[in-house]
Amino acid sequence: DFRVADPSARFSFLFTRVGLSGGDMGAAYLLPRVVGLGHATRLLMLGDAVRAPEAERIGLISELTDEGKAAEAAAALARRLADGPALAYAQTKALLTSELDMPLAASVELDAATQALLMNGEDYAEFHASFTEKRPPKWRGR
Repeated sequence: DFRVADPSARFSFLFTRVGLSGGDMGAAYLLPRVVGLGHATRLLMLGDAVRAPEAERIGLISELTDEGKAAEAAAALARRLADGPALAYAQTKALLTSELDMPLAASVELDAATQALLMNGEDYAEFHASFTEKRPPKWRGR
């Protein structure tokens, strides 16, 4: 979901260079959804290395850090996610996955049903209480 790298990182899909298909382990399914069909075709067919700045430009990585700071940035991101509204994150991830191959009307319906479910949850009530009390919310994942 999140891909953090520092400027020295390089990425390669080398299967075609050894006579195998570039579409190994779901790469031909997943990569076009991340970087688009044109970039995925180039990466999977040619096997050329992509340096971190280009990887960020095409969406292969989501955060480019300063040199040697990728682990620190990834840990900060993990902490942010761990401290956040877990149920909201889980539902968002489920919607992103489910709606990849869904028509728009069905997606909008599923989104509305999910929001209605979450609006009746403890975390949403906690958000309102914390906002009123001018304090950070205490998320419980419920």
